[in-house]
Amino acid sequence: MEFTAGGRLEVQITPSDVGKRVSVRRLGDPASGPETFTDTVGVLTSWNDGVLLITRRTGESVRIAESSLVAGKVVPAAPARRRGPAAGFAELARVQARSWPPEEAEPLGEWTLRAARGFTRRANSVLPLGDPGVPLDDALARVAAWYGARGLTPYVQAATGAEGTQETLCAALEERGWRREVTAEVRVAGLAPVADLPAGTTRVALARTPDAAWLRRYQRVGEPGGHVLRVLSGGPSVWFASVAGEEGVPAAIGRCVVDGRWAGFSAVEVDPARRRGGLATAVMAALAARALAEGASAAWLQVEEDNAAARALYDRLGFAVHHRYHHVRPGTGG
Repeated sequence: MEFTAGGRLEVQITPSDVGKRVSVRRLGDPASGPETFTDTVGVLTSWNDGVLLITRRTGESVRIAESSLVAGKVVPAAPARRRGPAAGFAELARVQARSWPPEEAEPLGEWTLRAARGFTRRANSVLPLGDPGVPLDDALARVAAWYGARGLTPYVQAATGAEGTQETLCAALEERGWRREVTAEVRVAGLAPVADLPAGTTRVALARTPDAAWLRRYQRVGEPGGHVLRVLSGGPSVWFASVAGEEGVPAAIGRCVVDGRWAGFSAVEVDPARRRGGLATAVMAALAARALAEGASAAWLQVEEDNAAARALYDRLGFAVHHRYHHVRPGTGG
């Protein structure tokens, strides 16, 4: 990382740069041994009382004493993408939201409060794409009351790691005692290469609605109610894939929502006894071919950070991380 200006390390940032992406170098604790430096890149989300708060792509917040700075500068808002379709955060966020619609939604300024009787955090969290129209503390009070009236935990879905994401909001929530409960990667890829993946002799059936067999393989619910089916079947153009299995339970399933140029993949699940046999690849290839036929050209999906097996699969299939989103909730006493 290059900081020199005319051969000197220089701190070129000030509190007026809050909200911008920065790169800083700080001196380590002298008591810990020989002089060391640590570099941090992220969005400068606050600079108060001699302490900088920088939020990294991953959503992690780093506190840095101003007195320890030896260099700092503003850097481009997001690094140039090396692969995958070009996409802005706001576009992708809205496509994602349409692909997993809640049973109930209510605006709060440019925020959307969403509920679906507790079925998935995505359908039961605030989507904050803009200004709530009231001070943040007032907005959070309304959020808590709205979800409380429905017997639900209040969650806010906030993103980091791309141009236009919500590092400042994440930091403000953290300062108020809200804590991340889960983080997911949003990944993108070209759609045609997914459709060209080898499926071997696997036969994949496609349908517009999930039948009882499909739902028996789906691991997110026990006995699905109408609200679950409404979420699963919602979206501009929804397709469900299945591979025949034993005892009326598919060996593999998947779901795809086609929305303009985007095809969003979800609910890709395989019988544990049949994993590593190419079934997930076959399901995605069949859904991608259907989406191509409807005019889509780009693919997206989301995968939780702690799902190492799925992340490895999507690495092999060419999906690159675009940004991350976090579901945050009030901490104890928050």
